Amino acid sequence: MWERVKHMLIKEFIQIFRDTKMKGVIFMMPIIQVLVFGYAVTTDVEHVSTAVYDLDNSVASRELLTSFVNSGYFDILEYVTTEDRARDLMDRGKVRTIIRMNSGFGDELRAGRTAELQIIVDGTDSNTAGIVLDYSAKIVGEFSRKILLTQSTRLTGSAQELGRVELQTRAWFNENLESRNFYVPGVIAIIVMLITLMLTSMAVVREKEIGTMEQIMVTPITSAEFILGKTVPFALIGFADVVLITLIGVFWFEVPIRGNLGLLFLATSLYLMTTLAIGLLISTVSQTQQQAMMSTFFFYFPAVLLSGFMFPIANMPVVVQWLTYLNPLRYFLVIIRGIFLKGVGPEILWPQMLALLVMGLTTLWMASSRFKKTLA
Repeated sequence: MWERVKHMLIKEFIQIFRDTKMKGVIFMMPIIQVLVFGYAVTTDVEHVSTAVYDLDNSVASRELLTSFVNSGYFDILEYVTTEDRARDLMDRGKVRTIIRMNSGFGDELRAGRTAELQIIVDGTDSNTAGIVLDYSAKIVGEFSRKILLTQSTRLTGSAQELGRVELQTRAWFNENLESRNFYVPGVIAIIVMLITLMLTSMAVVREKEIGTMEQIMVTPITSAEFILGKTVPFALIGFADVVLITLIGVFWFEVPIRGNLGLLFLATSLYLMTTLAIGLLISTVSQTQQQAMMSTFFFYFPAVLLSGFMFPIANMPVVVQWLTYLNPLRYFLVIIRGIFLKGVGPEILWPQMLALLVMGLTTLWMASSRFKKTLA
C-alpha cells in the first residue's frame, strides 16, 4: 500500500513543481495577497478628508477647528465660502466630512448659551460615517468641557470643575484596537482555503482531461490510496503557505501571536483536511477543469461572506446563521484569532476543533466514495 502511495506522491510533486507558473500560484500569490489584504482590509479611519464652512470665523470657531486638526483624524482640504461649493465637494467624493459653524457661534459661547455645530458626513459608507461621528463627538465633548471650565473660572475666580462621571475603558484583547490585528489572521485562513480548494478541485478532473486516468485504472491502487496520494502533497503545500503567511503577519504587520504554535498547527491540520476534502469532492463531481474552477468559486465566496470575516454572524438572519455551521472557515477563524490575539488553549477551542474534525472526516469519506476508477 505505502509503496503505491509513495509513487503517487512523487508523481504529484513532479507534476506540480515542473510548472513554473504553478510555483508562482502556490508561493508568490499568497505573499502578494496577504500584503495587499493586510494593508487594504482595515476599518481604522484616519486622515478623513474634510471641508470647513465657517460662517463665524471667530476665536472660538478657530480653536474648535484646531482641536479637530490636532486629533490626527481630520485633514482639512479646503475652507469653503458657499453651500454650493461644499455640496459639490461632497457630491464628487473629494471630502467625506464637512464642518459647518453658523455666524454667531463665538457669541453664543461667550454668552453662556449653547452654540450649534453641524457635522455632515458621507453616509454611503455607514461604517466609516459612524466612526467619524464618534470621533467628532469626542472632540466636541472635550472642547465643551474646556469651555465650561473657563466659564466656571471666570464666575468663581478659581478653576473649580463640576462633578462628572469619567469613563475609563480597557480593551482586554488587542489593546490598541488595531483592526489589522483582527483581519490579518482571517486573511491567513481565507488564502489557505483558496489555495487548497483550487489545487485539489482540479486534481482528479485533470487526470481525465490529460488522459492519465486510463493508466491509473489498470494499476492495483485503491480509491483510498488514490485520494491519499492526491491530498498529502497539497496538505504539505498548505502547511508551507500557513508558515509563510504567518511569518509575514507576525514580522511584517507585527500581529501578536500569544497562543501555542503546536495548537495552531494541529488546528491547521484539521482545517486543511476539511478544505482538501471539499476540493476533492468538487473534483470528483466535475467533468472538466473549468467546471471544477467554477464550482470552487461557487463554494468559496459564500464561505467567506458567511464566515464572520467581514460581517458578524450574530447580525445575520437566523436561517443564514444556521447555514454558517456548515462552513469550515467559520470555525477556523475562531481558532486562529483565539490563538493569535487571545492566547487561549484547547480547553476553549475544542468545540471548533471537533467540528472541523467531524466535517473533515465526513467530507473525505464522501469524496472517497464518489471516486470510482472509471472514465464516467
